[in-house]
Amino acid sequence: MRIGDAWVSRRELIQAFGGTLNPGLAAAPSRKFANPAPLGLCAFGLTTFVLCMANVQARGVTNPSVVIGCAYFYGGFIQLCAGMWEMVLENTFGATALSSFGGFWLAFGAIETDAFGIVSAYGDDTNGLNNMLAFFLLAWFIFTFGLVLCTLRSTVGFFLLFFTLDIAFLLLGVGHLYPTDAGGPNVGITKAGGVFGLLSAFFAWYNAFAGLATKENSLITVKPIPMPWNLGHLANKRKSG
Repeated sequence: MRIGDAWVSRRELIQAFGGTLNPGLAAAPSRKFANPAPLGLCAFGLTTFVLCMANVQARGVTNPSVVIGCAYFYGGFIQLCAGMWEMVLENTFGATALSSFGGFWLAFGAIETDAFGIVSAYGDDTNGLNNMLAFFLLAWFIFTFGLVLCTLRSTVGFFLLFFTLDIAFLLLGVGHLYPTDAGGPNVGITKAGGVFGLLSAFFAWYNAFAGLATKENSLITVKPIPMPWNLGHLANKRKSG
């Protein structure tokens, strides 16, 4: 495929779209098993949704303990498996993103589990606990920002998934940096982070559905919307022009 004075191979286009982690756009490589990306995206989306419903205090809920089970088994273990399967498919981006966020949920579950003694280790030092939780979340903000940069040539839905997640990490981290007088995270900032987290969850489900729904199994399919500077979009525009 020729764009301007440069030739762009099909493999380069696939890599630009995040490989199979951007379902519905990138052609899957030849393989003997299914595309793991929708599974990983669903695991991420559902677990994020459950936690962020507590973050926004939906129906007065403030205790997120129910999400611990999801964090260990669905958002954690299942998403980690999906990431490893992306590694088999030679998709570095998909393997890094899904495996890392699977690790995030496992770490979150460990923090929230009394048996690990992580929270109790701080005793009455709520300031130290809040600062460390803030550092934890802000580190994920920095990591996710790098992923956002890697999605700038993908689709709108794929970019928004990581962009809204990045803002959520930032706000949740800042919420712990500026806690209330009672020692808890700043409620207003945490709620805002929860809203962006919910948006990220729905974008994850949207992208997962794009990889699951086909003309053979669904009356409704999702057409990916490429970013304006997407290589494939530019090539098609040049060809039609």
